Amino acid sequence: METLKITIVCSVLLYRCSSAAADDEEWKFTDEEWKSATATYTKDANGSIMTEGACGYGDLHKTNYGKYISGLSTMLFNKGSTCGSCFELRCVDHILWCLPGSPSIVVTAADFCPPNYGLPADYGGWCNFPREHFEMSEAAFTEIAQRKADIVPVQYRRANCYRLEGIRFTLMGNANFNQVLITNVGLDGEVVAVKIKGSKTGWMPMARNWGQYWQCSINLKEQPLSFEVTISSGRTLTSYNVAPANWQFGQTFEGKQF
Repeated sequence: METLKITIVCSVLLYRCSSAAADDEEWKFTDEEWKSATATYTKDANGSIMTEGACGYGDLHKTNYGKYISGLSTMLFNKGSTCGSCFELRCVDHILWCLPGSPSIVVTAADFCPPNYGLPADYGGWCNFPREHFEMSEAAFTEIAQRKADIVPVQYRRANCYRLEGIRFTLMGNANFNQVLITNVGLDGEVVAVKIKGSKTGWMPMARNWGQYWQCSINLKEQPLSFEVTISSGRTLTSYNVAPANWQFGQTFEGKQF
């Protein structure tokens, strides 16, 4: 009888572990094909990139994105919808500039690399359409290539984002205009839809303003706020009563994590 109990317990644990592993696997990127691009880096005193960028994140260290970040060319930026996504990059096909063994690094898309049509695409206009280019932070670039390199050929592919803590919602706007900056999103990191709910309302879709700023025009003051976030993989996560009824504009609240 004791042996039977042990067998049943072990079977249940094995099933749970297998189910969890299958669930994790379901949300991994299935397209493992490497694609070709180029990369440069932006010099900064602390090895990161500019703190104010086209995604609206502000100080990237406060948003947990830190030093491993990159700006994207028009082709990759996709009008800001790619903000927060993660990419795995490796330097290839350049024996002088690429680090031995072609190590890879995962970076977060945090800015836009604007085109410069005054320069040819193969000589200075690295971010000109339709080039696929990464303007990396110095810290990230030097993980895959020599610091003295100018521009290097790279391969890239989408990767899962591993974030500490939950999704963050920063509230901005005024009484009849609510704007929410969404940061620290895990898994594919690319937010494609957001809904908001007050204690006196139903679920209401928000529209993308720019980068990862989402907006709606309704007075939600003195109501606890809940959020529903959908990412590009199709997975949706709901965080109930993230902000209390006495929330104020300028405050940041933490929800669940994918």
